[in-house]
Amino acid sequence: MNPKECKYTSEHEWICPESGDKGKIGITNYAQSQLGDIVFLDLPTSGTQVEKSQKMGEIESLKAVSGLFAPVSGQVLEVNQTAIDEPNLVNEDPYGDGWLVRLELSQPSEPEALMNSDEYNKFEAKLSQEGSK
Repeated sequence: MNPKECKYTSEHEWICPESGDKGKIGITNYAQSQLGDIVFLDLPTSGTQVEKSQKMGEIESLKAVSGLFAPVSGQVLEVNQTAIDEPNLVNEDPYGDGWLVRLELSQPSEPEALMNSDEYNKFEAKLSQEGSK
C-alpha cells in the first residue's frame, strides 16, 4: 500500500511532507515495479531549483531510461547519496531508504493539488486493469 501521509502524481512520484515546508520525494512502488531493476539515478544536486511537473532527473533500469519529474516546486536540500550508490534500494524500499531528494517547497500549497493515497490507489488499479487487457 502507498503511505497515507504522502501525495502522488500521475507520473508515479510521491512527496511526503516534513516539518517547515519541506518534503521528501521518491517514486512509487508501482513505478519501480514497472521499471524493473534500477541501475542508475541521475538526480539534481543540492541547491538546484526545480519546478512542478518539470523534469528534474532520470532513472535508468535494465528496461529503460525514464524521466523523474518534480511533484512540486522548490529547492533541493538533500539528495539520497545512498540510493545513488545503491540504486536497487529504490526497488527494495521506494518509500523508505529508496527516497530520492528532499526539497524546501517554494509553493507550500502545491501538494494539495496532488492525489491522496486513496486516489492514487484507484489510479494505479485502473492502470493495472488496462495493462492486463
